[in-house]
Amino acid sequence: MPGKTLSPYEQVPETKADLDWAELVTLDLSLFDKPDGKKKLASQLEYAAQHVGFFYLKNFGISQEEVDRQFALGREFYNLPLAEKLKYHNLKDLERGEYNGYRPAGLRQLKENVRDNVQVYNLPKFDGFHDRPQPPVLQEHITKIEDFSRKCHNLVIVKLLKLFAILLELPDEEQLVKQHQYDVKGEDHLRYMHYAARSVEENQLVGDLYTPGHTDLGSVTLLFRQPVAALQILNKQGEWKWVQPQDATITVNLADAISALTGGYLLSSVHRVHAPPEDQSQVDRLGVLYFARPNNDVVLDPIANSPTMQRLGLVSNEFTELGQHLTMEQWVKVRQTQQQRPTKAPKIDAQKYEYAAKDMEIIPGLQAKTYA
Repeated sequence: MPGKTLSPYEQVPETKADLDWAELVTLDLSLFDKPDGKKKLASQLEYAAQHVGFFYLKNFGISQEEVDRQFALGREFYNLPLAEKLKYHNLKDLERGEYNGYRPAGLRQLKENVRDNVQVYNLPKFDGFHDRPQPPVLQEHITKIEDFSRKCHNLVIVKLLKLFAILLELPDEEQLVKQHQYDVKGEDHLRYMHYAARSVEENQLVGDLYTPGHTDLGSVTLLFRQPVAALQILNKQGEWKWVQPQDATITVNLADAISALTGGYLLSSVHRVHAPPEDQSQVDRLGVLYFARPNNDVVLDPIANSPTMQRLGLVSNEFTELGQHLTMEQWVKVRQTQQQRPTKAPKIDAQKYEYAAKDMEIIPGLQAKTYA
């Protein structure tokens, strides 16, 4: 049955603040199936993938109406009473590395009177391995949610993986695609993410950050356009630059698993969420994201048959240097467990978050990082 009618979703106006915007390349995916289109796109992508880890996509095959529907569903979920949302939260599961479902704000103490302001709702991909109850407001639209999830994979992720294969000179353009199959057990998920506005005083206490600098743990993250300026990236010069919302685009960042598979050739991008500028400071920020990850059985060792990587001597990564040969399932488990581990409040100094070493240990010899 079709879901109940949703009221239209309207984004807030963009900021008028004069911010130091990052200069990012925009890939036009309408070129993908044209003669030499993939080679042109791969050439455009090469610098961004190796030096920034962030870029924009346009003409990606998902309509604005479909995107707006997902924002409307996120809005409807977060408008539910907290008691209703908490039915889809299990703290013990979260601490064991199970990240699907609801994570309420306030689980992390940042300062004596300030806790985190981030709510998350994750919907696993529809691969048949992650059945779980959904709140009625989402279940009523579950076919549209699945359609959107599959389009993220088939229309966007698959094409990016083929472009990566071209950059790596792999003998089979489908090699990475085969490691990221939608209907094979994996940890891809769609996310509705909500940041509640804070007072100026609260923001100052926590370094004006909603989320400190970090990398994502999978292959590719898709961030659908929303106009509340907050996302920042760390460039090679150690400078934080704001990511500007561009009409009808997806902002894409690369993450840890694809970096591990490519021996660091593809850069896992460092990014953070800053408090918005003054003219948006009292606006809650709603995001719709899609996280793509290798299938659970993929071993995160550097690819052995890439001529590009062989020429550059990229034969190891952080895992193999420790004698570890983690599958994606193992990596998700240990990284998510570390991320959700109860911690003491960090030391916050000039936007730098410092946690106790034991709170940052992922596996022996490997520490998670936060970035100033």
